[in-house]
Amino acid sequence: MKTKLATFSLIISGLLFMSHNTFANDKPFAIAIHGGAGTISKANLTPEQRQAYKDKLKEAVDKGSKVLEEGGDSLVAVQTAINILENSPLFNAGIGAVYTYDGGHELDASIMDGKTMNAGAIAGVRHIANPIDLALAVMNKSEHVMLSGAGAEEFALTQGFSLVPNSHFDTDERYQQLLDARQKLQAAAKSEQVANVEMKDLDYKFGTVGAVALDKKGNLAAGTSTGGMTAKRFGRIGDSPVIGAGTYAENGVCAVSATGHGEFFIRYQVAGDICAKVKYQQKSIIQAADEVINQRLITAGGSGGVIAVDQRGNIATPFNTEGMYRATRSNGEPAQVLIWQDQ
Repeated sequence: MKTKLATFSLIISGLLFMSHNTFANDKPFAIAIHGGAGTISKANLTPEQRQAYKDKLKEAVDKGSKVLEEGGDSLVAVQTAINILENSPLFNAGIGAVYTYDGGHELDASIMDGKTMNAGAIAGVRHIANPIDLALAVMNKSEHVMLSGAGAEEFALTQGFSLVPNSHFDTDERYQQLLDARQKLQAAAKSEQVANVEMKDLDYKFGTVGAVALDKKGNLAAGTSTGGMTAKRFGRIGDSPVIGAGTYAENGVCAVSATGHGEFFIRYQVAGDICAKVKYQQKSIIQAADEVINQRLITAGGSGGVIAVDQRGNIATPFNTEGMYRATRSNGEPAQVLIWQDQ
């Protein structure tokens, strides 16, 4: 009798274990990444360049998705994907960061945990190879949310980060963009149109990278990293390190990472506004993101896009520019890698 009871108990335990694992595996998970929105002309990209962008986006979204598929945290998936984009000269983050007007590089990043509502951000750093890693350290290892400039790098040293020379971020293509931008700004200065050029010259404003993710535990996370605007001056900081503007995540609601004209994204609190529409107006993530990007932002004169994911794994990737480098992957399905609207 005891043997039968023991056997029965083992069978029940096994069934419960299998049921638990099946339930866990059925939990939705999703990730979306972007490599910037802007004037991405089909005519200006060779087939080889298009493929290079798509290959790197696919690598990033696949690596991030693998973290989620194996039961990892959304924060780790976001960091993993962004690291890959930061380490590629194709994107305006990390090694591909654009130049300031003075010929250097100043980088910004932020990350947010939807489970705890904790966040970390850095702005204007010049010697951090992977800014998203330092933003995560600010969140996890300090009592602050945002650190900037030399102070952020001093904190980085206390956390075991190595500083790299500012030339680590140099690329020929970005330098040529700086020369072109300087020429336009100098020509505009002679005609007293500097402000107009700075606000409307889309070729030099976009290229930020970001990721949003939902893990199997239902936790949302978002992160964004950028080199900012080509030929920026006076320590300009955009929306990427600003929680609620360029990055936002809240469990049960949504996670958002933005790319575009940062001044507008700050003024209109784009990332937070999208999540507020989901939370308080019960709008779908697709409807909420579309309203903010393609209605409110356009009316205000702002350009750019977002990637967003909700608590069910639904993904939205609206943008009001010619293109946005982006990739998505949900529940182990093949990655979707896109650039333009008509794809």
